[in-house]
Amino acid sequence: MTESEFMARVDATLEQLEEILDDAESDLDYETQGGMMTVKCENGSQIIFTRQPPVKQLWVATRNGGFHFDYSPEQGQWLRDSDGAPLTRVLTDAFSEQAGETFDFDSLLG
Repeated sequence: MTESEFMARVDATLEQLEEILDDAESDLDYETQGGMMTVKCENGSQIIFTRQPPVKQLWVATRNGGFHFDYSPEQGQWLRDSDGAPLTRVLTDAFSEQAGETFDFDSLLG
């Protein structure tokens, strides 16, 4: 994946996340700026997304730690580099815990 393809993939992922979060029942605020997205939950916790062009990874920081994701074109999704867990599952768990809401992140595939 070229750097421009990587940047476009991250931007598309963040845009899809915005669409999903716009439908939130809870009071979630988010801000996107320069390839970084910060989601503020009602309880004051945050989930932060940042792109890392040198390593072509999407990094996600949650209350439970920081995670690094590589995009797998074969599987059409972001996978955690440590164990292959899909971003969709990690986000489902993080938002359930931190925002008290369950989202359908399946649109992040592809």
